[in-house]
Amino acid sequence: MLRSLFAGISGMRVNQTMLDVTGNNIANANTIGYKASNTVFQDTLSQMLTPASGSSTARGGTNPIQIGLGVQVAGVTTNFNQGSAEVTGKATDLMIQGDGMFIVKKNGEDLYTRAGSFTFDETGTLETPTGARVQGYALDASGNPTGGLTDVKLPTPPTGTEMTSYNIGSDGKLHVVYSDNSTADVAQIAMASFNNPAGLEKVGDTSYRASANSGTATVGVPGSGLNGTLLTGSVEMSNVDLASEFTNLILAQRGFQASSRVITTSDQVLEDLVNIKR
Repeated sequence: MLRSLFAGISGMRVNQTMLDVTGNNIANANTIGYKASNTVFQDTLSQMLTPASGSSTARGGTNPIQIGLGVQVAGVTTNFNQGSAEVTGKATDLMIQGDGMFIVKKNGEDLYTRAGSFTFDETGTLETPTGARVQGYALDASGNPTGGLTDVKLPTPPTGTEMTSYNIGSDGKLHVVYSDNSTADVAQIAMASFNNPAGLEKVGDTSYRASANSGTATVGVPGSGLNGTLLTGSVEMSNVDLASEFTNLILAQRGFQASSRVITTSDQVLEDLVNIKR
C-alpha cells in the first residue's frame, strides 16, 4: 500500500486531537482558574531507502534518503501563565498573584488548584464549590503555625463574645474580630509549588494531583519560597486566549482537510494501478 495513505490517516488523527484540545479550551474560556492546553506534534519513524555513506579518495560522501511515515502527538502541555483578575468583592474569594497553588483535600486526597472561589460551610470550614476542604495551618496566640496541615476553619469565640467579622490577608492569615474588640490570627492558608507544574495530572473540578514527573509538592505559605501572595476579593480567570484558539481551530481544520485530500489522492492512485489490468 502507498505510504502516503497511512501518512494522511495519521495527519487526520492528530489534527482531530488538536480540535479536541482546542474545543475544550474554548469551552473553559470562562472557567475560574482554568489553564489552557496546547497540542505538540512530532513526526514518526522514517523509512530508510539508502543509508548515508562516508567520503573516500574516489568519491564524496552521500546523505541518507529517508521517507517519513506520518505524524503523531508528542504531548498535550498545560500553559500555567497567570490569568487576569476578576474582582468579586467576596471576602473568601482569593487569587494567587504569582506562582503556587492552593491545597485542598477531597476524599482524603491532597489536590492542588488555582481556582480560589471559596466559601465557609455550616461548620465554618473553608471549602471549594465541590466540597473540597482548603488546607492550611492552625496558628497559636503569637500567630505562628502549631503543626501540620489541617482544614482552615473559623474559630469558636471565647466565652461571652461572638465573632463580628473576619478577613484574609495577602499572607493567607485568617484574621477575626470579636464583639469585645479583641482580634486574633487563627489560621493561615497553605500553598504548594512544584518543580514541574506541567507534569501535574488533571483530575477535574479545575484541580490537579501530583504525578511521577511533577515532583513532590513543596508546601509553604503565601509569599514564601516560590509562592506568590494572595489578593482577597478577586479570583483568577481562565488564561485561554480566544484569538489564539480560533486560529488553532482554523489550523486544525485545514490540517485535517489537507490530510483527507492526501488520502483521496492516494486512493485515486491505487485505483489507477488496479485499472492497469483492464
